[in-house]
Amino acid sequence: MEEKLLEKLLKEIREGKVSVEEGVRLIRSSGYEDLGFARVDHLRPLRRGFPEVIYCPGKTIPQIVHIAKSLLGRGDTLLATRAEEEVFQALSKAIPEARYNSQARIVYVQKTVPQPWGGTVLVVTAGTSDLPAAEEAAVTAEVMGCRVERLYDVGVAGIHRLLDSQDKLYEASVLIVAAGMEGALASVVGGLVSSPVIAVPTSVGYGASFEGLAALLAMLNSCASGVTVVNIDNGFGAGYAAALIVRLGCPEQNGHKETGTQNKKNSYGKKGNKPNTPGIECSQKNPCRGNKGGKTGEE
Repeated sequence: MEEKLLEKLLKEIREGKVSVEEGVRLIRSSGYEDLGFARVDHLRPLRRGFPEVIYCPGKTIPQIVHIAKSLLGRGDTLLATRAEEEVFQALSKAIPEARYNSQARIVYVQKTVPQPWGGTVLVVTAGTSDLPAAEEAAVTAEVMGCRVERLYDVGVAGIHRLLDSQDKLYEASVLIVAAGMEGALASVVGGLVSSPVIAVPTSVGYGASFEGLAALLAMLNSCASGVTVVNIDNGFGAGYAAALIVRLGCPEQNGHKETGTQNKKNSYGKKGNKPNTPGIECSQKNPCRGNKGGKTGEE
């Protein structure tokens, strides 16, 4: 059961609005809603920190709308990927708060906009043709509570464009690199920075690119150590992974309130060692949940 729902239920039991027996039944419920054509997972925010996401292709518009209403009936956030314009039109009629990024093909709702986590996700593309996958990654990370910056059209055919923005590369906590053709940009970026690099091969290129397969194989064979690769055009997967990495670097997310150091042995090493992920370190000046208001992703 989602934490907010559990709190509300316990309050209603305390106030006598719900009987103890009914409360026990609700707490013991399966945690999903059976719609006949879908079983909507309402416990995913507790397990994963983010609600179930709707992948739109293969679903009818009424099915998408029904699932969206179910999710928003129990939470404040909705993310629907690979959504065409007609899907957005139907969702916006049923859910007026729905917003649409046409390039990312994402419909999203944020009834409560969270303050961004400490650290920044930088989304980089080789060319303008890579923007659909890049924007899918960027919007996903933003809706999940990350600060996101963009650095587009800096591919290896004009490498000076990338080198002119080295400060952005070095300051990012996580980098997402989207590239088609031969996919070389991910290796270049991976060789310049110490932060995690997530490579997104895109289906951009001529015949022998095999709709992104050439870029995928090149990225998988990168000689820049530690470059992680997602599936072809999978901007959503890259944005989701980047958000999890940023959250992991925040002590608040790991169950204690220390700032600047870890108070126990953990993945960062011995007691007292600071996280080595740039931009994520928590301090009074840069708390886990940043002190800047406004919409998610805004500086």
